[in-house]
Amino acid sequence: MNRSAQVPHRTAAATVILVHGLWTPAAIFMLHSHWLRRDGYRTLRFGYPSVRAGLAQNAQRLKRFIASVEADEIHLVGHSLGGLIILDMLRQAPDPRLRRAVLLGTPCVGSHCAQRLAGVTGMPALLGRSIIEWLSRAPQDMAAPQTAVAVGVLAGTRSAGLGRIVPGLPRPNDGVVTVAEARLPGAADFIVLPVAHSEMLASRRCAAQIAAFLGTGSFLHHAQT
Repeated sequence: MNRSAQVPHRTAAATVILVHGLWTPAAIFMLHSHWLRRDGYRTLRFGYPSVRAGLAQNAQRLKRFIASVEADEIHLVGHSLGGLIILDMLRQAPDPRLRRAVLLGTPCVGSHCAQRLAGVTGMPALLGRSIIEWLSRAPQDMAAPQTAVAVGVLAGTRSAGLGRIVPGLPRPNDGVVTVAEARLPGAADFIVLPVAHSEMLASRRCAAQIAAFLGTGSFLHHAQT
């Protein structure tokens, strides 16, 4: 895909903060950071204790991190749990400099895999406090925050990964998160690509969609397959 031909030329610099998911370091976003810089963005990677700290705690950490950033315009990109951290932060009077957020493979409205694993002895500690806190939330808390920040959601359909060992994961799914779980009520846009959960972190196809949404507020639906 020729990204330069499909993503409008940017006239002003903006900062993109990348938020990793469960069990992964901030460095996991190295490729997307490189691609976004090539598109003219300044990038920062936010690291947080995905197992030891709760969802609200990590959302507060992200909020403080954003406040420390010197930039006129800020966007967010989160993978999996990172997207949940972003959503929780956006419910807490977000920074007025925030413009758009892209969630990659985020279980916005629940997680079959996490629910099943949470019932296994010893697994809640491994899943971590943020995931367990999210699973305890009421359904009305699982919707796009009422803010000026436009949220775009990308889901995958290549079933490879954890879903192979967790029974009963509904299809379509990305191997960890189902398309239905990723569909955030009130999101500005939603797109489905034939990628697996972890593959999103190294996918040029996903990179093109991220750049499109950050630049225009919409995904490239003609390039969906």
